Amino acid sequence: MSQKFDMPTTYDPRTVEGRWYKYWEENKFFRSTVEPEKEPFTIVMPPPNVTGQLHMGHALNNTLQDILTRWRRMQGYNALWLPGTDHAGIATQAKVEEQLRREGVNKYDLGREKFLERAWAWKEQYGGRITHQLRRLGSSCDWDRERFTMDEGCSDAVLEVFIRLYEQGLIYRGYYITNWCPSCQTTISDIEVEHQDKPGQLYYIKYPVRDGAGEFIPVATTRPETMLGDTAVAVHPADERYRHLVGRTVILPLAEREIPVIADEYVEPEYGTGAVKITPAHDPNDFEVGRRHNLPSVQVIDREARMTAEAGAKFKGQDRWECRKRVVKELQSRGLLDKTEDLSHAVGHCYRCVSVIEPMLSRQWFVRMKPLAEPAITAVKEGRVKFVPERFTKVYLNWMENIRDWCISRQLWWGHRIPVYYCRDCDEVMVGKVRPDKCKCGSTHLEQDSDVLDTWFSSGLWPFSTLGWPRKTVDLAYYYPTTVLVTARDIIFFWVARMIFDGLAFMDQAPFRYAFIHGLVLDALGRKMSKSLGNGVDPIDVIESHGADSLRFMLVTGHSLGNDLRFHFERLDGARNFANKIWNASRFALMNLQDYTPGDPPGRENLTLADRWIMSRLERASRQCTGFLEQYEMGEAARVLYEFTWDELCDWYIELVKPRLYGKTNPADRETARYVLTAVLRGALELLHPFMPFITEEIWQRLPHRGRTIMRAQWPEKRDQMLDPRAEEQMVLVMDVIRGIRQIRSEMNVPPGKQAEAIIVSAMPQVRETLAANSSYIEGLANCRAEVTAEIAEKPEQAATAVARDVQVFVPLRGLIDVDKELTRLGKELKTLENDLERVRGKLNNKGFLDKAPVEVVEKERNKETELYSKSEAIKDRLAVLRSK
Repeated sequence: MSQKFDMPTTYDPRTVEGRWYKYWEENKFFRSTVEPEKEPFTIVMPPPNVTGQLHMGHALNNTLQDILTRWRRMQGYNALWLPGTDHAGIATQAKVEEQLRREGVNKYDLGREKFLERAWAWKEQYGGRITHQLRRLGSSCDWDRERFTMDEGCSDAVLEVFIRLYEQGLIYRGYYITNWCPSCQTTISDIEVEHQDKPGQLYYIKYPVRDGAGEFIPVATTRPETMLGDTAVAVHPADERYRHLVGRTVILPLAEREIPVIADEYVEPEYGTGAVKITPAHDPNDFEVGRRHNLPSVQVIDREARMTAEAGAKFKGQDRWECRKRVVKELQSRGLLDKTEDLSHAVGHCYRCVSVIEPMLSRQWFVRMKPLAEPAITAVKEGRVKFVPERFTKVYLNWMENIRDWCISRQLWWGHRIPVYYCRDCDEVMVGKVRPDKCKCGSTHLEQDSDVLDTWFSSGLWPFSTLGWPRKTVDLAYYYPTTVLVTARDIIFFWVARMIFDGLAFMDQAPFRYAFIHGLVLDALGRKMSKSLGNGVDPIDVIESHGADSLRFMLVTGHSLGNDLRFHFERLDGARNFANKIWNASRFALMNLQDYTPGDPPGRENLTLADRWIMSRLERASRQCTGFLEQYEMGEAARVLYEFTWDELCDWYIELVKPRLYGKTNPADRETARYVLTAVLRGALELLHPFMPFITEEIWQRLPHRGRTIMRAQWPEKRDQMLDPRAEEQMVLVMDVIRGIRQIRSEMNVPPGKQAEAIIVSAMPQVRETLAANSSYIEGLANCRAEVTAEIAEKPEQAATAVARDVQVFVPLRGLIDVDKELTRLGKELKTLENDLERVRGKLNNKGFLDKAPVEVVEKERNKETELYSKSEAIKDRLAVLRSK
């Protein structure tokens, strides 16, 4: 129980945060080991990309996880927050290739093995950057357990899952339309495609009917360059306009080849012309139509997004956008472009590099999703996994119930290489964790598949691969399933769904009981933070300028369940002010504790009203905070603590207790005051610790305490003996009277140093008794002489009045202020207000203004009118008081 009283006058996070984090980490306070007699609380960190730097989304996500982990640790749970990073296939490979380009070489110059050596070297050099930044934020992870999605254990789990799914017939290889990124040079899954509304054009092209004597079918498309790969025109079977053409052929413009007219219910007769070009090699819907009608697939765009030889000699080698212009020009010159229309339509972009995606037919590896999705749907419907807030259940179920097979192969070198081997002599396919010595045909000419697995394939195994699976480890049996997953709403499909179906498939249990979904951190204008907009805010810069605690508290107080939050620097300043408030209040307390040795708790009979009130309020704040944390309402929990600490502890109790600390009462009462102040301040710090870990540790260590760190202090359980509803009721009455007198002093410009007279009138004996017994509080905090009475013969002359519950307060102003001077000042203020009010009302009575001005401008003027009217009426009331005799 050591104490330090020499607190600096101002709080400097830079001298505090690094020191305490080092202390926590060196002393293994974050460490969790299996303790069968204790209940575990487990969170696995959503692994940030190893290429990444901390951004505001990470800061919010990890702050929320840390609050839960620190809180549960203080409650006595065996809390494990397991950290790690993701290998980030596309992003990491792009970083290494960029490094090679600067050296004047490319990956093909190096070859696969040498390239992977460079990738691992890059990971070793830069991979620890984000985990260092997470430490700066205060994340209390068990760093001894840090994992990486490509470490030996996780890699073994990935291979095991691939082999099991393959043997169950749930992984297969096939030709399908996939999303191809020409820049990243790989396929990406459907949910990695970001659709953005872009201006475009709808082109109406005439397809001449063979032997149709000039008849043609008009077809509308946004992508005329893909018409070179058309293999049919489709119409709806019930469409009378085209029924006579079904079974006949049309001439494909520019390509001059015949293609059939087919009937398919996929076509919407009301859209466009009711006739649709079918390009099976470049559109997923067309691919399905092609399979139903046994149509050929003609690939006219290659992996570089250039036109192939199949597009014709005139267009071969052209970029897709250049080809579009050439095709349109050719159609116009031949009279085959009927018209164009401007439109806005959704265009798919790569979530990594923002290139426009090219739907492309290719041979890929897929996971058959329906058998895996069905148990994952059931688990959520039965409540074995609960989404918080609950509305995200619908989002999850809607996606899972309409899920498509998952393309898991990526044309990259960095990642988990697909464990499939091909015999070059007999085409045998072999799957295994290690390369076979030979094929069953005897050949040793074996070649491993060159692709790697989608990054999310390994991330989906994270909750159990990090605990030792496929081995049956003690950690796995104890910590799995985890308690809660904390993640952003934008990766429900990327990650949350995959963890659920993988956990059920390979552990027979859902991977977590709760999926706590939070929103995104947007800029002050409500826009997503991005490099392109230049509106990102670096959390490390904020930590440098304001401290980690201020950043954490700002993020959490702006958080409401599942909703996005806007980043405002003003709120950040407010959080820093709160930290300073805590520091200053604690510094005052410690200055009065220098010769203090805690003894036994004082008897209830020795506690003042203020003591009983603040202890009761602390207990209520504790209960409310715990309740909100149990509901994942971190923002509400933080609000409760802010209001208790700032308003009740700092602004009221410390002011009320000062006379007792300064020795104006007997020594026993001073010791009681010091005991209560210490206990309540320490209790407030312990409640605040999960939210603001650094400043609370710094102050707690200076107070009388037990234990080596606040993070191992016991979270308060319900203490009924601390609740005192009567004290709370009485204190509210006293505070209302003090506020009333203070308001009068402020409104009437009473000089701060002048003592006023306050006549406090109440017909209720209990109210008078409470106020009389605690008149010292009123006199000290309102700078007045207080007289409590049942009635007065008449209202004092020139007295201002305040009303509280069952109480009327009169403050005579004669002698307190220069009445004539105040009458002059208020008269001028009233004149200005009335002029302003007349001007505003003139605008609002002007029909031209009301008709032409924007709604928000008119509303602003109406609000101004209300405000000016209220102020002028208040001035009139004050003038009436000063003129009264």
